[in-house]
Amino acid sequence: MKNIIQQSIQKGIDYISYRNLITNLLKQGKSTGTTENPEYFQFSELNNSRMNRLDKTIKILESHQNQLKNLSKKITFLIISEGWCGDAAQIVPVLNKLANCSENIDLKIVIRDENPELMDLFLTNGNRAVPMLLMIDPETNELIAKWGPRPKFASKMVLDYKTLHGALDADFKIQLQNWYNTDKGVEIQQEVMQLLQHYLV
Repeated sequence: MKNIIQQSIQKGIDYISYRNLITNLLKQGKSTGTTENPEYFQFSELNNSRMNRLDKTIKILESHQNQLKNLSKKITFLIISEGWCGDAAQIVPVLNKLANCSENIDLKIVIRDENPELMDLFLTNGNRAVPMLLMIDPETNELIAKWGPRPKFASKMVLDYKTLHGALDADFKIQLQNWYNTDKGVEIQQEVMQLLQHYLV
């Protein structure tokens, strides 16, 4: 596992490069990943607009900003993501804002379909669900904690809807995006901060 994590970090890109990658692919009529799917392109266009908005509007709670300034350990945030993923569009900008609050957090992003060995180490109920945040000790490449692919409340929404309707549909996706918009990234912040608690002075 350590070797796979190390190799993934080495080829990981920063947030700005991730955003540029998605934008440049859209100009070519493409999305991230290895599957050519017209829907993925449409999803990526919508998600790119969402991330543009979130980059401007997401605010990290002041209490979290103060705590992150005192983070006592260097940590790599290794994120597995895809530009077409609606959850990733809502979550990755928040993780980037959190990482920017501390000089001790180095954020790297890899594309799921280009890193199957890494992804398959962190399946969710047997699925390659993204985004996935891996908190890594940069000195040892050991996994400190993992988080994803959704905040707990959003995961419960998914489970409840599947139980009631058998599958997720367009109506549910609207409901989920509305929840993200209303929550404004607060639950994501709180859950990630809880995982970092041991390293906060």
